[in-house]
Amino acid sequence: MKQVNEDLLRDREKKIRSITLWGMLVNILLFAVKIFSGILIKSSALLADGFHSLSDLATDFVVLAGTRVSNRPPDDAHPYGHKRFETLATQMVGLILLVVGFGFIWKASTAINRGEENFPGGIMLVVAGISVVAKEILFFLTRKISRETHSTALYANAWHHRSDSLSSLAVLIGGAASLLGWGYADQVATIVVGLMIFGVAGKILYEGLIEITEHSADKESLEKINKILSEERDVSDWHALRTRKVGGELFVDLHLLVNPELSVRESHVICETVEARIEKELKKPVNVLTHIEPYDKK
Repeated sequence: MKQVNEDLLRDREKKIRSITLWGMLVNILLFAVKIFSGILIKSSALLADGFHSLSDLATDFVVLAGTRVSNRPPDDAHPYGHKRFETLATQMVGLILLVVGFGFIWKASTAINRGEENFPGGIMLVVAGISVVAKEILFFLTRKISRETHSTALYANAWHHRSDSLSSLAVLIGGAASLLGWGYADQVATIVVGLMIFGVAGKILYEGLIEITEHSADKESLEKINKILSEERDVSDWHALRTRKVGGELFVDLHLLVNPELSVRESHVICETVEARIEKELKKPVNVLTHIEPYDKK
């Protein structure tokens, strides 16, 4: 079972690294195109969107580093492993998004206060349109793999891709409005981008805090565990079922009540059977700790 967990963790890290590296490549290209175009046409919204892509690149590095460290095996200093580093990486993504969103809102608000109007032109629409398509593809692919690997950091990064897509959509709408003669459309689009990023950051930080506070497993996982226990004929009853999610791994503690006439070896086999079934049914890295107790019908 230990080998099964190690294989799952290696496969998990490989998938996370692959999609994150693709995201880094796309972010580098989009950052370069947006910044160059933003300077060329003097669009604050496009420049803000470009730095948003740069922040995406920064979070890609955070996800890679956090996942790499979190997959280290347990040691004397971290007997339960290093999975919390992935949670910390997730929180860092959220904090970066908060800073980026505030920067966009501040810059655009001060520009409006100074009465600065801007008419970027058609190039803005083309660049923003390309960005929306590219980031939406990345969002769906990254979210899909985050669900397969149960990675909170990758899930947060997926929503960072989505926030970049939404910001580009706001830039696209602002560019269209500026073509119709509204001089503040570029700045308003920038503020909308900032507010969208705030919302995403809040969601990521909240979910990370839930994990740090030792929240139990999701409802679906708990239902599967209870179903497995109820189907085991050699398990007379069970209690003290406790679960907690640490990064991409689920820790499960429970007490199994069995026939008191069974030998230690037979009881141990029951434990191994239950643990193997939980790992198989949940299809994720699981660390199960079982405690055997004699079943007293009285």
